[in-house]
Amino acid sequence: MKAQGYTKETIMNTAVTAGKFPQFNVGDTIAVYLRVKEGDKERIQLFQGDVLAIKHGAGDSATFTVRKIGAHTIAVERIIPFNSPLLKEIKVLKRGAVRRAKLYYVRKRVGKAARFKEKREHKVKNTTSAGTKQAVTSLQTASQEQMSAKSSK
Repeated sequence: MKAQGYTKETIMNTAVTAGKFPQFNVGDTIAVYLRVKEGDKERIQLFQGDVLAIKHGAGDSATFTVRKIGAHTIAVERIIPFNSPLLKEIKVLKRGAVRRAKLYYVRKRVGKAARFKEKREHKVKNTTSAGTKQAVTSLQTASQEQMSAKSSK
């Protein structure tokens, strides 16, 4: 495949602004929609996989590496610049629970060993339920009755 000619300098010269993409981290499973030009036609191609690394901070040269398992269980990795004009959209499909900043060790693993645990979202219980309100009001009325009984003595 012939290179498109997008280098750090050309990206900076074209003044491509960073898209409004969702926040994602290493270990997350994301879907990246890329513009692919074939001859005169342009189409959108999906690249879905796990984020192995995020490099170069938040500058113009910031990149992220996505790894997917392609046909016949062959792994395909792609390094994508955040400020690429070919990048159309990013969707976060799953949040991964990982303990490393770079997940290059996954390259040596095959099958289930190459999967990540999914991060669980903790829901906060609503403390203002009807039963709690009744308990609080009954305690308040009981304490008021005790105060009035003491003052009458």
